[in-house]
Amino acid sequence: GLCHGREPAPGAVTCGSVLKLLNTRHSVRLHSHEVKYGSGSGQQSVTGVEASDDANSYWRIRGKSDGSCQRGTPVKCGQAIRLTHVNTGKNLHTHHFPSPLSNNQEVSAFGDDGEGDDLDIWIVQCSGTYWEREDAVRFKHVGTEVFLSITGEQYGHPIRGQREVHGMPTANHHNYWKAMEGIFIKPSMDPAKHDEL
Repeated sequence: GLCHGREPAPGAVTCGSVLKLLNTRHSVRLHSHEVKYGSGSGQQSVTGVEASDDANSYWRIRGKSDGSCQRGTPVKCGQAIRLTHVNTGKNLHTHHFPSPLSNNQEVSAFGDDGEGDDLDIWIVQCSGTYWEREDAVRFKHVGTEVFLSITGEQYGHPIRGQREVHGMPTANHHNYWKAMEGIFIKPSMDPAKHDEL
């Protein structure tokens, strides 16, 4: 019959997916653009924006190293990933520089063509087996143990109204993120299951 029952859940976020990440407490999306910090590291700035349709808010989910996150594989809770900014090819990065507004830890975008260094690696913290698209998750930085956070400080000129993104050592409601708009790679079929063909 035509009775499908309940719509299935959207499923897990998969390796190779391109998506926007919404901070659930502050309703801003993780964003980067070719504006460098005027302080700290001087690297490319990362901010939070309210607009849902900004093309500079897309990030690609990648493995800790090439080959460690095959395209279409669901991302596990506790997995190490990199988030590569689609339009500039730089990775989400944090390090021991003070963030410009709150004096927490600076979060920048770093590297060339998706290749930076070990400070580009984040652990996805979630409650089940996989990072489900409807879950609010945390990103914990491997190298410095901070959480990707927003607490509401706003920039003035030239990026007026954008929020400061920074790292903070405590897990709290300022560091929950949810997958929003994007291109989600469907889970790939396991080739081992097709050896009878």
